[in-house]
Amino acid sequence: MRSPACYNGRAREALSGEGRAHGRDRRIRTIHTCMEEAPGHGQGEAPSVIPCVKRDDSLIVGTFISRPNRFLATVRIESQVEPGGRLAGCGTGLGCHVTRGDTQGGAWGGAGSGAWGGVGDGGDARYCDVGVHVADPGRLKELLVPGCTVYVAIAGDGPRGGPRLPEPRAAKRGRRGASPRKTAYDLALVDHDGMLVSVDSRVPNHLVFAALRAGFFPDLAVYPEVRRECVYGESRIDFRLSGSAAGDCLLEVKSVTLVRGGRALFPDAPTARGARHVRELARAVAEGLGAVAMFIIQREDADSLSPNDETDPGFGAALRDAARSGVEVRAYTCRVARERICLHREVPVVL
Repeated sequence: MRSPACYNGRAREALSGEGRAHGRDRRIRTIHTCMEEAPGHGQGEAPSVIPCVKRDDSLIVGTFISRPNRFLATVRIESQVEPGGRLAGCGTGLGCHVTRGDTQGGAWGGAGSGAWGGVGDGGDARYCDVGVHVADPGRLKELLVPGCTVYVAIAGDGPRGGPRLPEPRAAKRGRRGASPRKTAYDLALVDHDGMLVSVDSRVPNHLVFAALRAGFFPDLAVYPEVRRECVYGESRIDFRLSGSAAGDCLLEVKSVTLVRGGRALFPDAPTARGARHVRELARAVAEGLGAVAMFIIQREDADSLSPNDETDPGFGAALRDAARSGVEVRAYTCRVARERICLHREVPVVL
């Protein structure tokens, strides 16, 4: 059998999500993975070590305006004035606006929009509407509500440590021939009723990679070799674990952002690709391999996970068939903060 083609890059150059099919550069250049201590839950219980993703740069607060297409959002961010009155951070094709200092709340008003108030007493409020890459193919309609507070990250190799926003520019062409990106920012977090939700579908793969390297999942720690982005059948599976006498194991990671009534639901948009992935996992089990479908819920308010049959009954049927075939299905929540995202706890999967 031909050896599978895999990607073995560093964690900060990891590839994941739906982006490959759309010619997108799916690397996150401004984060790194680590293991951190979490306090024990009971008296005298030792701290546990959990995988986290930390950002190298501070996130920029903004207000969500609209989502022109699946991979693009318009976000209003505060800008700074350069000598001569030019607004830093505004480039070609971006709308720059000035409002008087006595105008509070900007165009949207309401809670959280005071960031667009005056600069100093009686000064002018200056802000830009910028294009932001959305690295999540889901609908996100429960989260991306016009006027909500969001947090964006400077994409590529932008400046670190300074408050000035960079001039938007296209990133360099990726190693794999991806088209140069047209936005200078990535959508990172959404403030949903006071709770932060990560909406970058690339983050779960980073978290799982860090967890695998550190032996966070005891039953998967028996595999000393972790290979990424491996072709199996007609799909590219996120991880292939090998080096164990039990044989290889395929691991596919899915990002979850939708929660209703405490239950996480996947997907929030029809995904023929996702159904194909779980069918490939079932095929792997039939061929003697291990297989795991792992759902990473990028928020902490979920108590369980189920397939979203209302949105995509085909995926739900494929997942149930895969589970009956021997594919292990797991789900984990995350704790999300502006500076880091960490795996939190495993929750039941209700099929």
